[in-house]
Amino acid sequence: MPKNSQWIELENRLRNLIESSTDLSETIKWGIPVFTHEGKNVLGFAGMKHHFAVWFYNGVFLKDPHQVLINAQEGKTKAMRQWRMESEADLDEKVFLELVREAISNEQKGLVWKAEKSKELELPLLLKEKLKTDLSLQKAFELLPPYKQKEYAEYIAEAKREATRISRMEKIIPMILQGVGLNDRYK
Repeated sequence: MPKNSQWIELENRLRNLIESSTDLSETIKWGIPVFTHEGKNVLGFAGMKHHFAVWFYNGVFLKDPHQVLINAQEGKTKAMRQWRMESEADLDEKVFLELVREAISNEQKGLVWKAEKSKELELPLLLKEKLKTDLSLQKAFELLPPYKQKEYAEYIAEAKREATRISRMEKIIPMILQGVGLNDRYK
């Protein structure tokens, strides 16, 4: 179900194209329609406030000769590619189906983006000093899984002002001691 009703016609048009031209199965994941091939995510779409987005989960492997795909979060998104449309007129059905068929073919070939090993966690100086002086905090921090440690380290490091880093540090200390991650309440 589209969150923004202005995109209902475009969503139905895309759904009909997919159903009539492919063997993809539709499911709902993360509250949006996702089309799969043998259980693997191929593409999904959703209407936003100012655009309609179609994303290809392993879009990095698509040739995209028409140059319609973008990396929506440069530096963060590795494999996914997105086609943004500002109106239904932006949809070229032929190009869309070419991309869908190529994405299915890539899935059949087993092309999958392999995540890069992350480099060793580098703690910001403020967090590092606090962990040295507070052994119970250090022990609680070490018990957290690496991804939660990274969330906390990035949260402190991303702050531009010293005052913000200090206030963030004060906020996360009780959370670390409780063994919860920075973003657990959103999961």
